[in-house]
Amino acid sequence: MRHGGGMDSPAVGARPGPGKATVNVLLNVVIAAAGVWLGLVVVGSPVRLSAGGAVLVTVCLLVLESLQRPVLRVLAARGSVLLALVLGVAAQVAVIALVFNVVLGIRFDDWFKLLTVTAVAAAVIAVGRWLASASDAAYVIGHATQLRRVSASAGPRPRGLVVLQIDGLSVDVLERAVRSGEVPTLARWLSSGSHRLQPWWVQVPSTTPASQAALLYGDEHTIPSFRWWDRATSRLLVSNRPADATLIESRLPADRGLLREGGVAVSTAFSGGADETYLVFSTALKRRGLGSGDVVVPVFASPFLWPRTVLLTLGEMIKETFQARRQRRRRVRPRIERKLSFVALRGLTNVALRTLNLVVVVTWMSRGAPIIFVDFVDYDEIAHHAGPERPEAMRALEGIDAVLAELEKVAAQVHTDYDLVIWSDHGQSLGSTFDQLTGQSLTDRIRELMDEPLAAVESASGDDWGPLNTLIAATIGRTRAHPDSFVVGPDGADDPRVAADVPDLVVVGGGNLGMVWFPHLPQRPTLSQVQERWPGLVPGLALTPGVGLVMVGLGPGEALLVGPQGTRRVGGSHDGDVEGEDPSTQYDPRGLANLAHLTTLESCGDLVLLSTVDELGLIHAFEYQVGSHGGLGGPQNRAIFIHPTRLPMDDELARADGWVYGAGPLHRQVESWRRMQGTLSDDTSAAAPASMPQP
Repeated sequence: MRHGGGMDSPAVGARPGPGKATVNVLLNVVIAAAGVWLGLVVVGSPVRLSAGGAVLVTVCLLVLESLQRPVLRVLAARGSVLLALVLGVAAQVAVIALVFNVVLGIRFDDWFKLLTVTAVAAAVIAVGRWLASASDAAYVIGHATQLRRVSASAGPRPRGLVVLQIDGLSVDVLERAVRSGEVPTLARWLSSGSHRLQPWWVQVPSTTPASQAALLYGDEHTIPSFRWWDRATSRLLVSNRPADATLIESRLPADRGLLREGGVAVSTAFSGGADETYLVFSTALKRRGLGSGDVVVPVFASPFLWPRTVLLTLGEMIKETFQARRQRRRRVRPRIERKLSFVALRGLTNVALRTLNLVVVVTWMSRGAPIIFVDFVDYDEIAHHAGPERPEAMRALEGIDAVLAELEKVAAQVHTDYDLVIWSDHGQSLGSTFDQLTGQSLTDRIRELMDEPLAAVESASGDDWGPLNTLIAATIGRTRAHPDSFVVGPDGADDPRVAADVPDLVVVGGGNLGMVWFPHLPQRPTLSQVQERWPGLVPGLALTPGVGLVMVGLGPGEALLVGPQGTRRVGGSHDGDVEGEDPSTQYDPRGLANLAHLTTLESCGDLVLLSTVDELGLIHAFEYQVGSHGGLGGPQNRAIFIHPTRLPMDDELARADGWVYGAGPLHRQVESWRRMQGTLSDDTSAAAPASMPQP
């Protein structure tokens, strides 16, 4: 295995032989030719096209696409992904019109017919390749090989790293998927000994932005939740909004960026100091915020790949509609209504975004980037709406595993040797929502207990809209005075940044982690201050069905966990003191150190809530998700880190129980690997950030 070292199984990552490559090319041509022929039949072409003629047309299309691609790359380099899209589609239509006119003598005055022929051909290709158990690997590997010939003259290069994030995958789900054969690539790597699974404990908040800040910057002290009230700026920060992500990243230690010195970031929350970024929330408002267009030209310039991607996106939307209806008919519990907006978002993330990510990664592997970090959100998005182990979520996991297989083939073709590292930022836990359990939202319950007419802001959904908001921000960000105020999704409606006054109350939900702020107070209040102002609030919340505990501050670095029958102190000199029944017993004891750490963060909520966790690990999300993460309970805190055996873990990182605690140690480990490979300078001037307390 080229990305695993000499001891790896020779079957893993082996270079495909010329015979197999030739068969793949011929298969592609035959399937595409059948599609062109059928497309001409559908539009009623007067030309009777023979099999040989269809093959000739297809070969001409592919040759012209190959010839025009370098020119399009030069032109697209002047803009972003959007320019590549416009140039690619225009070039496709022009090439199809030219080939049909010159080879077949057909002149289509109706452009709709040209598009129809292309769409029919793409549909036939999609079906044909599925029946032949083929994938897009041949296309992307061909693209990689072409670039490899260009870059081979650069001479020997140090090994590189590709870090692929499978968003939301827990150890529990991975083990099930390995046993059931749903992730054959990962199963083969682990069973062959080329890779090793290192489980790691995800601290609170168990969210993508917090985990990425820890892995990419070694920072575990800045982000208290997916969204939070920021007293420094008097506004709600939502980490997947581009303007907010830019502000948040400015607070992270820039000199510790894991991707500094030549790295590439793809579809992430933060850049990690990368030289090149694509679809990254924190850089979307910069010039070419979506990334340079020349990299993604292969997606849009192919007369078959992009139309096929569009059709598969539509197919994914139809599949989502069917699967949501099936859940309703079978009366699956727990479940949520899968709204029409998610139908479109699922198509975007599971097909279009996955294809773009793959091509960007392949291109930069071909160019020899020292480290590439990419986030595939497919599984996470579906698991939120369907459940972490429901059939549709597991099918998404199968799709990501297929991407790994394709990258494995690419690694065997490019000039630079790559080690593939797989990690997840958190897991997901199943359960009905707090609203479903109690019949009211957390905000309504708090208002009821405070017994005051309050102007409140509630923000407990909208995670799914990050990629779309990134696209919007990068498209219109430089033409609007305040691009950060234009966002779509549920969070956009109650945005306090566009309100005239600071609200009296802010309530946010992130999985089964809830946070409450009283923005008119200058700092986080203590328990006595909350009790004096709202005497029934904390005990009332603790007695609310679905609420497992309420954490409220006692002073700097100290807090009290309040449950229905008792309390426990965390932090300070009285850490661990219990009165009555300990409210933390329903949670994994490893999470207590996380809560003690959370209460020390500057932006921690004035009140912090965790929902109840039953013996099966089921939780109650304070947002509208049946599969969620953010707090404690169930598989959400048990994530994966899969690394090549040739890159061993430092002995001191894993505790006696075999787990790594927090992503901060993983940041230091990957930095160590980069220095060992010679792609990162040994900069001792930047002190490593302190790690969070360990259990």
